[in-house]
Amino acid sequence: MPRLILFNKPFQVLSQFTDREAGRSTLKDFMDLPRVRPAGRLDYDSEGLLVLTDDGGLQNRITNPHHKLPKTYWVQVEGSPNEEALEALRLGTTLNDGPTLPAVVERLDEPLGLWPRDPPIRVRQEIPTEWIALTIQEGRNRQVRRMTAAVGCPTLRLIRAAIGPWSLEGLAPGAFREIDLGSWLMPSKHFRRSLKAKPQRP
Repeated sequence: MPRLILFNKPFQVLSQFTDREAGRSTLKDFMDLPRVRPAGRLDYDSEGLLVLTDDGGLQNRITNPHHKLPKTYWVQVEGSPNEEALEALRLGTTLNDGPTLPAVVERLDEPLGLWPRDPPIRVRQEIPTEWIALTIQEGRNRQVRRMTAAVGCPTLRLIRAAIGPWSLEGLAPGAFREIDLGSWLMPSKHFRRSLKAKPQRP
């Protein structure tokens, strides 16, 4: 039976099992699971949920650009985004590789049980920081960071909290758990809809 693993990737860990450079942490430092590979990526300087599987078909269904699952991020930004900035993110921001699709955006209190980052973010005393929750259906290179920068609120810390129906709940940094695919081999109706749905512009 295919395997599906949820992993809470710590800060400054590569989303792969090998690295040509010395001194950087990889997935191999946290798990020894033959044939399991990431279904998608998470930047070296980002944290949070990474999904892995040993099934090529399932990997494709999760990462296929025509069937992108919604991904939710907790984003700590520099400054205090006003409603105009949040609405710009909701409607879609224009980046150097074109406009983004609309996003779901809301203000967020610091997530409960949030672990400290090592090393901590750089904070300028004269500039406040805030958290937002941002859900997108795309996966461009460093997209969330570029989106918040485009509305004048650079990202300081970025944590992926959920991918489709799967979340970080109960996972400490560096920990992983396996999902029982007895119920996921044929995904739930919600999951099937999200796989089939093609993002539409308003």
